[in-house]
Amino acid sequence: MQLCANKLDKKDFFGKSDPFLVFYRSNEDGTFTICHKTEVVKNTLNPVWQPFSIPVRALCNGDYDRTVKIDVYDWDRDGSFTALQPSHDFIGEFTTSYRELSKAQNQFTVYEVLNPRKKCKKKKYVNSGTVTLLSFSVDSEFTFVDYIKGGTQLNFTVAIDFTASNGNPLQPTSLHYMSPYQLSAYAMALKAVGEIIQDYDSDKLFPAYGFGAKLPPEGRISHQFPLNNNDEDPNCAGIEGVLESYFQSLRTVQLYGPTYFAPVINQVARAAAKISDGSQYYVLLIITDGVISDMTQTKEAIVSASSLPMSIIIVGVGPAMFEAMEELDGDDVRVSSRGRYAERDIVQFVPFRDYVDRSGNQVLSMARLAKDVLAEIPEQLLSYMRTRDIQPRPPPPANPSPTTGPEQP
Repeated sequence: MQLCANKLDKKDFFGKSDPFLVFYRSNEDGTFTICHKTEVVKNTLNPVWQPFSIPVRALCNGDYDRTVKIDVYDWDRDGSFTALQPSHDFIGEFTTSYRELSKAQNQFTVYEVLNPRKKCKKKKYVNSGTVTLLSFSVDSEFTFVDYIKGGTQLNFTVAIDFTASNGNPLQPTSLHYMSPYQLSAYAMALKAVGEIIQDYDSDKLFPAYGFGAKLPPEGRISHQFPLNNNDEDPNCAGIEGVLESYFQSLRTVQLYGPTYFAPVINQVARAAAKISDGSQYYVLLIITDGVISDMTQTKEAIVSASSLPMSIIIVGVGPAMFEAMEELDGDDVRVSSRGRYAERDIVQFVPFRDYVDRSGNQVLSMARLAKDVLAEIPEQLLSYMRTRDIQPRPPPPANPSPTTGPEQP
C-alpha cells in the first residue's frame, strides 16, 4: 500500500508540518487498536510515504467491512506515542475499510482529512487536507500463528534495573518497594508481559538478569548478573520463578549504577546469533527507571542485533522523562550507529505510567500494558522471517518426539 497527502494543515511555527499516519482497527466494543504507523516525512504539507505492508488480519481481523480509522499527525521532537496518549500534533482523520481500500487496485481513492474540533469552531471549514491512496495490492503472506504452529519458540529473557535512582527497596517511595499488599511497578510490568510470552515458550525457563548493582561479598559492580545467583544456569522456572529471584536479589545486592543496557543486549544477541533457521526467536524485556548511561554502545548493540532473530521491549517505570528511550524505539527515525542503520525496527518502548489505571486496578493496568507492549512482536518476528526467506515448518504431529532446548543467553 502507498499513500500521499495534499495541502495538509501547517502545524509548525517555523517551517511546515512533519506528517505521519497512524492506522487503527476498530474493535467490537467501540475502541480502536493501533495496527500500523508510517514513517515521518519532514517539512512538507504534501508528503509521499514509502510503500508498506500491513497483515490483513491486523487491519480488519478478516471482516472486510470493519471500520479502519487513519489519523494524520505532525511529528514533534518532544512528542511520544501510545494508544492512550498520543502527544504529537493532531492534523485530522478519516475512515475507510479493507473493502474500500481494495478498490484502489483499479483507481486512485481520495480521502478528506477532517479535524472535528476545527469543523465545530469554523463555519467555513472545509478540511485539513486530503490523503490519496496511490496503490493497494494483496499478497499471500504467512502469519505469526503459522510460525508458532510450525514450532517456532519465543525465548524470553528479563533484565531489571538495579541502579540507586530507584530508591531504597525498604522505603515506600522506592520503585522496587516490596509491599505486602501490592506489586511494585517493576513486578507488574514483569508479570504483565511475561505471563503472555510464557505461553509461547515450551520449557517455561527464562534467563533473568539484573544490572547496575554491587554484588556481595566484594562489592563488584555488575551489569548482567543472574537474578538466581547461578552464573552457570540463569534460568528461572516460569514468571513466578523470575519474580521470586528478583525479590531475593533485592534483599542481597546493593543498588548502585550506572545504567548500562549494552551488556545484556549483547548477551542475548550472542545466543540469538547461533540460531538462524527460524526455530527460535528471542525477546528481551528491559525494565528501567530512567536515563541510560551508555547510549552510544546501546545504539551499536541494537544496530548489530537488528539482523538477528530478536526483539527488545523496554518498559520505563517512574516519573522520569524518557527521551533517550523514544530515540531507541526507532518508530520515527531508524536507530543508527557509526553510519550504519538498523536493518529492522526491533525495539518497542512504553512508559508504564501511561497504562496505570486511575482507580488503582492493577489487573487492568497490566492488561493495558501487555496489549500495547506486545503489539509489535508478531510483525518484528515476521520481518525477520521475510528478510531471511524463512517459511514456517508444517505443524508437528500430535505427539512429537523430544527436541533439543534453545540456546540460552
